[in-house]
Amino acid sequence: MSADAECWMQGRRAGVLLHPTSLPHPAGQGDLGPEAFRFVDWLADAGFSVWQMLPVGPVHHDRSPYLPRSCFAGHTGLISAEVLREEGLLDAGELPVSSDDLPERRRLLRQAWTTFRHDADGPDRADFQRFRDANAWWLPDYALFRTLGLHHGDRAWFHWPHSARAVDRPSLSRLQAEHAEATELECFGQFLFFRQWATLHAYARDRGIALFGDLPIYVAHDSADVWRQRQYFRLDAAGQPLEVAGVPPDAFSATGQRWGNPLYDWDSLAADGYGWWTDRVGHQCALFDMLRVDHFRGFESYWAIPGDAPTAEQGRWCPGPGDELFERVADVLGTLPLVAEDLGDITPQVDALRRRHGFPGMRVLQFAFEGGAENPHRSRNHTPDTVAYTGTHDNDTALGWWRTLTTADRQRILKAMGLSSEASMPRALVEAAVASVSRLAVIPMQDLLGLGSEARMNTPGQAEGNWRWQLPETALDAAAEPWIQPMLENAGRIQGAGDD
Repeated sequence: MSADAECWMQGRRAGVLLHPTSLPHPAGQGDLGPEAFRFVDWLADAGFSVWQMLPVGPVHHDRSPYLPRSCFAGHTGLISAEVLREEGLLDAGELPVSSDDLPERRRLLRQAWTTFRHDADGPDRADFQRFRDANAWWLPDYALFRTLGLHHGDRAWFHWPHSARAVDRPSLSRLQAEHAEATELECFGQFLFFRQWATLHAYARDRGIALFGDLPIYVAHDSADVWRQRQYFRLDAAGQPLEVAGVPPDAFSATGQRWGNPLYDWDSLAADGYGWWTDRVGHQCALFDMLRVDHFRGFESYWAIPGDAPTAEQGRWCPGPGDELFERVADVLGTLPLVAEDLGDITPQVDALRRRHGFPGMRVLQFAFEGGAENPHRSRNHTPDTVAYTGTHDNDTALGWWRTLTTADRQRILKAMGLSSEASMPRALVEAAVASVSRLAVIPMQDLLGLGSEARMNTPGQAEGNWRWQLPETALDAAAEPWIQPMLENAGRIQGAGDD
């Protein structure tokens, strides 16, 4: 049987990439409220059947969803105040709160918590208790971690006093007792997030929309996961990384990329049967219908950089867990609906690992016009067991990318695509992605709207100004452009929406 046939993703579908924070909202950040439901309707009416988004864990001040404070908690900044007002948990006169105004956001959460404690009926109280019981394996630790962080000036855990950094059972019990009221508030915030998420997920399912999430391979040093499960990471006695993640020097960077995430102690994880990874993947699969695994290459082999090295140049290649990890997780969870982010320098060994486990790879058309005829991103090299994109959250928009090209490069690309005029760009790139043999085609919302670089979501290596783009307020007021649905129909991506 071919690798394409063994791939878990079958049928032909089309989706849109849009993070919930990019939904329209007067507070400057979208959430899980009415606009999220409007977007589901917009997708379904246009003929799409997949909504892809970035990780939805709690973020740090830089807003990066790829460095969450927890692999299991939800981002309470996505909680809809409108929904809380409808439920009677907030006063009707409360104005939208800026996403960057943490004190005001916490004030609203405390107000909702106070109302809930005073007014909630029996079923709601029972729901809250069921949520706490079902998530007791991670929720108390996260609630305490977040509480202690705020108590200590929102500093990273490795800068807390020694007494707060301890994670032995007596110390944790003491800290839980000292901060019981604050941790209750954190648990309630998670309850609200997961309740609103479940409502949105059910609505999307009813409208034929699958939610496509994102699983970063690494976790933030300042996270509940590293604080509480230090045995699974390469740390010294003070909690500092012995080795950190990144990628080696290449044509794009003479010093490589030093990401700074602590590396896993894969031997320790293997000795425990990869239980932490099984819990993590299973938890995310309950939130999403499919998951993109970021930096899939690192599971086959990864670049380990000394923790005190200022750049990635001194790193070394180390073997990853490979088949053993995915086999163990699949033994517990069954078929894994994972998509491998296999961009960059991908070896035959990485590709073989992906194919052995039936994980689709990624093909990005902005990369299709570089290198030689064997470039896997070229449309003629696509295979069914892949997901085709015009670009990702780390790329410029298709129009922004097009505008940066030289006249000669534009003419070369137009010729390669069989186009006579650049007036058809970037729509022609969207049409090429949808026409691909890849079973799933995903288009960033910016490219469907034909937006330029002002709508870029993230610029790697740039510390400020990322993750803030929002849809124009009126973007969802009208139906999708009339050319979109016929394009999806012609590519056979509407009829295949229900095929799994």
